[in-house]
Amino acid sequence: MADAHRHWSTPAAMAIPEGGYFELERGRYGPVFPRTPACYGFSIIAKVKDGREDAIREHGKTIEAAVAESPEFLAPLRLHYLRWLLFDVGSGLHFQYQGIFDTDFDKYTEDAVQLFGQSGISTVFTNLEDFPEDWRENPEAFVKFVREHHFPSFLEYGEYPYVTAEEIKKALRLKDAFSAMLDQMQ
Repeated sequence: MADAHRHWSTPAAMAIPEGGYFELERGRYGPVFPRTPACYGFSIIAKVKDGREDAIREHGKTIEAAVAESPEFLAPLRLHYLRWLLFDVGSGLHFQYQGIFDTDFDKYTEDAVQLFGQSGISTVFTNLEDFPEDWRENPEAFVKFVREHHFPSFLEYGEYPYVTAEEIKKALRLKDAFSAMLDQMQ
């Protein structure tokens, strides 16, 4: 939980116990992970199906094009940042998904299933071993996969802690409005 005594202007760090939470609180699909100074997030690491590296890289271009066509495409996920990595740890190619967002884990994954189900764009996870074929009709299986491949962080830091993406955008809109007003006064 956000510390009510902290202000967004004071950077904060949070060491998280092994397992990813302080107290076991059950959500719809498993443990509820805490909101940290970086908001919410998760990291998935999973093995890539043989021969699927190019498909994963192409999927990155698909998401880029969807956002270019409709900048609000990923808005339902309330993301701050998203990073995808491919790496080989000696046992084959692996994919890492890192996301920081403003909703809890369960809502984020449910929103992702809905977004990709409605958009006609598949999830990149279809290129990963053990990903459920019926993910569109079976959000529970999607969430189960994500949870089984999630590696909780043990430290999270926020330069502007607990601030949502919408609050950041609002502040930047205000900054632009002040800049425009000052420009007109000159």
